[in-house]
Amino acid sequence: MKQLLQNLKTGELEVAELPAPAVQAGHLLIATHRNLISSGTERTIVEFAGSSLVDKARKNPDRVRQVIEKVRTDGLRSTYQAVKTRLDKAVPLGYCNAGHVLEIGPGVTGYRVGQRVASNGPHAGVVNVPVNLCAPVPDAVDDEAAAFMVLGAIALQGVRLAQPTLGEQFCVMGLGLVGLLAVQFLRAQGCRVLASDFDPARLALAAEFGAEIVDLTAGADPVEAARSFTRERGIDGVLIATATESDDPIHQAALMCRKRGRIILIGVTGLQLARADFYEKELSFQVSCSYGPGRYDPAYEEQGRDYPAGYVRWTEQRNFEAVLEMMADDRLNVTSLVSHRFPLDRAPEAYRLLISKAPSLGIVLEHDHSELRPSGSIGRMVRHATATRPRAATSPVVGVIGAGSYATATLLPALAKTPARLKTVMARKAANAGAAARRFGFEQSATDVDLILDDPEINTVLISTRHDSHAELVRRALAAGKNTFVEKPLAISREQLHEIMERYDEVSGRKPAPCLMVGFNRRFAPHIIKLKSLLVPIDGPMSMIMTVNAGVLPSDHWTLDLEAGGGRIIGEACHFVDLLCFLSGAAVTSVQSIALTGGARDETSILLGFADGSVGTIHYLTSGHRAVPKERLELFKAGRVIQLDNFRRMRGYGWPGFRSMALRGQDKGHTACVAAFVDAVARGEASPIPFADLVASTALTFDATEAASG
Repeated sequence: MKQLLQNLKTGELEVAELPAPAVQAGHLLIATHRNLISSGTERTIVEFAGSSLVDKARKNPDRVRQVIEKVRTDGLRSTYQAVKTRLDKAVPLGYCNAGHVLEIGPGVTGYRVGQRVASNGPHAGVVNVPVNLCAPVPDAVDDEAAAFMVLGAIALQGVRLAQPTLGEQFCVMGLGLVGLLAVQFLRAQGCRVLASDFDPARLALAAEFGAEIVDLTAGADPVEAARSFTRERGIDGVLIATATESDDPIHQAALMCRKRGRIILIGVTGLQLARADFYEKELSFQVSCSYGPGRYDPAYEEQGRDYPAGYVRWTEQRNFEAVLEMMADDRLNVTSLVSHRFPLDRAPEAYRLLISKAPSLGIVLEHDHSELRPSGSIGRMVRHATATRPRAATSPVVGVIGAGSYATATLLPALAKTPARLKTVMARKAANAGAAARRFGFEQSATDVDLILDDPEINTVLISTRHDSHAELVRRALAAGKNTFVEKPLAISREQLHEIMERYDEVSGRKPAPCLMVGFNRRFAPHIIKLKSLLVPIDGPMSMIMTVNAGVLPSDHWTLDLEAGGGRIIGEACHFVDLLCFLSGAAVTSVQSIALTGGARDETSILLGFADGSVGTIHYLTSGHRAVPKERLELFKAGRVIQLDNFRRMRGYGWPGFRSMALRGQDKGHTACVAAFVDAVARGEASPIPFADLVASTALTFDATEAASG
């Protein structure tokens, strides 16, 4: 299929050939007929991507501060690589889509294959969209009109927040697509509408829809116009649908309102509010959030948990339905809003028009479905032209499952440095898979995991997906005879771990036996290798203190979801449990864990007792300041001390022949970890981390979590 992507670093637009997505549970797979470019939002995105690095920094001062702090803690080189990775990525554009259902995901009811639907899917030939972000298209509504559904819902939600009543007088500031739709919704509510803009053509459309107009290009004063419009009573409510950095719209809206008037911000404007503007009139001000209740709620959007209509009458999906019903009844005119039509292949031309000074309004992208096979099936793999590297006959043939942020920033760059043959990279999001394939030189990109697990040529699999999928993918990969590298954790429950152990026992007797490894990369960090060598000749127990300034995650982050991420002790602190076990080299005989009372979930201190008398303490904390380095290890043994700060600097006190070791940048061992795994596979050797160690470190995180919960 084809999809429109934009490079955040260069601003380049591309209609890329990508594998079609696979349908997920709770989703619909949709073949696109029409897309609508959201002129306001997408113009902003395109202009931002095309701006210089300096301009990007000016527009994101908070990000700049984070970068400066990261330089202080992690070093310039590590920070540069992180920023480069974040910017050098292709992102999908668009969120106004109309098409027909190709496949229905498990758990979805009320839809049928072939049914026409509208959704917030991107500009792509085939899209996979959560069911609560879709709505059936009535027969009386054509595809082009249906593509306006999402923008209609944005305008409708703003109107709902304003709570207009019959006969009230409203002003709509800004007559882009959302503003013109808002004019029509207010007129449908029986309101008188005053509309202001700088564009004569858009003002003419607003007049056709029944509004009185204020032509700002003619020097008209919107405040005076509002006074005349309301016979000096003042406007009941103002909907701001502009896209500007100026504070003028919010100031003018306050001046034109009556006492206790309402101001709703649908678009973007400067927000330097003057207290005097709002105080004397007791004005209310509210920002409208996109399509309505449910927006950005993972439980509603991704998991399909609807809100009861008796308590939340208008969710985003019910707003979608209301917009389509108004179109079907000819109460909402969107045909007049279309100014240009382009086939998807010419989408870059459409965006050049969008950001130019040439007049435009609603720009529609058309699809011809030539990417669909005659049988109606869709291709979930795309081959890419890549430069082949010289490889030995024993080089592993690799398939990668997962191409998210961690994979593209860390795992795949490390893999690309090895002699492995990079055959297929798979991701749920086609854009991620295609971008990773082209950037790192994979031969194929895919959206179906079976295309990797069932490929007899692929003998090695790297898994970098969400935590809840690790155990199942590991079991399947081992059953298929694949050497398997899985990013931590190996499992998020004891049941999953036992199932992996059973599967490993089944395949370990094969010749050759599959190699299994977890990405416990800190074992392979240069500082840890040096520290381990210092410990070898010295007998006796030691004390290890690992302090982790992990930082706070949003309460709805998937890592904190016990079913999806396992929590931060199982999902993240496993790194440090494994590290202390590696340094000790002795079996753990006791586990104690105390959660910080009143602290964030997973803010915990873990105490490990070892068979040789050593003790290891892990303080996993989320309440620290982000300017402080994330990880610090202190080790005490035989009158000697080691301090390792953030895998950049290590100092020794009392160690003959060793005083310090410093690197130019942070090195947590990611590259060496992947290289060791690939080398072991190529040589037909066992995993660089013994299977017993993988099991022990994983089980200890379960022990620590249970001990902390009491």
